[in-house]
Amino acid sequence: MSPAPAGDTGTDTDTARRVAAIWRIEGARIVATLARVVGDLPTAEDLAQDAVAEALAQWPRDGVPANPGAWLTAVAKRRAIDGWRRERVRDEKYGLIGADLDEVTDAAWQPIDDDVLRLVFAACHPVLAREAQVALTLKVVGGLDAAAIARLFLVPVPTMQQRIVRAKKALSAARVPFEAPDPAEWPARLGAVLSVIYLVFTEGYAATSGDAVLRTELAHEAIRLGRVLARLLPREPEVLGLGALMELQASRFAARVDANGDAVLLADQDRRRWDRSAISRGRALLDRADARGRGRGPYQLQAAIALCHAEAAGVDTTDWDRIALLYEALGRVAPSPVVELNRAVAVSMASGPREGLAIVDALAAAGALRSSHLIPSVRGELLSRLGRHDEAREQLLEAADRTRNERAAALLRRKAEALGR
Repeated sequence: MSPAPAGDTGTDTDTARRVAAIWRIEGARIVATLARVVGDLPTAEDLAQDAVAEALAQWPRDGVPANPGAWLTAVAKRRAIDGWRRERVRDEKYGLIGADLDEVTDAAWQPIDDDVLRLVFAACHPVLAREAQVALTLKVVGGLDAAAIARLFLVPVPTMQQRIVRAKKALSAARVPFEAPDPAEWPARLGAVLSVIYLVFTEGYAATSGDAVLRTELAHEAIRLGRVLARLLPREPEVLGLGALMELQASRFAARVDANGDAVLLADQDRRRWDRSAISRGRALLDRADARGRGRGPYQLQAAIALCHAEAAGVDTTDWDRIALLYEALGRVAPSPVVELNRAVAVSMASGPREGLAIVDALAAAGALRSSHLIPSVRGELLSRLGRHDEAREQLLEAADRTRNERAAALLRRKAEALGR
């Protein structure tokens, strides 16, 4: 996004859109920097939001600055200084920041030299339950709202809102310092950290709402964090497995949308547009993970599935039997309705739509993914392949009504309409 020239005031609406776009890109780094400075997440978030409010007031009049992220960070730091001035406390921190608003250095040793990754580790504090750790960090690092996080967790929005609020209160009540943990504490937090990074990537790979199929800025930030984490923990197989999975899935980005920005299904993608360099990086990371000899964990198994797709010349030559077997293994080590639904798709490709539909119907009967568009979407596809077009059309339209992503909904409706011809 090009910054507005000085004096280009635009409209309040234009400014609000630009601030929102800047926040999506820069928000995590701004909050991470502030959290490192002030020592706790709620204060850092409040300061950042105050800076955003000031931007909404000033930028329509003065224009968007050349470096908006730095502007927001500097304003937030000044507000922190003003607060410390009024309270007449924290003189040491006041002097540290006041000396140089543009660059704050911390003399304390920090084993994690990436602010955003440090923020992820700090938010995944053991005082919080795993789901609360992941939800809170997705909000701060991924910039996702409660509705988007709720859809990722497949829970109602009010439930997720309460979970995030309780997580913040728990951190405050426990007086948890917002700082990077000692390396000895990393193993206890690693599972949550990996979950956060992958869920941020997932939202970038297939946006749960809005009018874009991809949110590449989120996906690329997750890949970047995965690479930093792999440098810190080069012998952890699941860290390498997550890196492999993200590289392999990101290799399809150029082929996942058409010229109009609409989704292109796997079967219709031009595989010549897949990024072979990313595929090579993913394969190498998976090989490194397997070489550790510990057996494949959930991320390694998912990476192996992605590699099956990457190595196939097309859908017809894909080793669907192997993919179905890998999903079965994944369901044993990390069971979930989504894994079982993906297994159903693989089984339908390997053994026929009737076998896949039986798995999907069992999931539906159990009440799995009740509010999600996933089950009616897959049922619609399988019913269509069985020639049961009226039922398929009904399922695809139901899936379209359930999804919050406008592009995905439009694609489902087009497929439903095609069955009526």
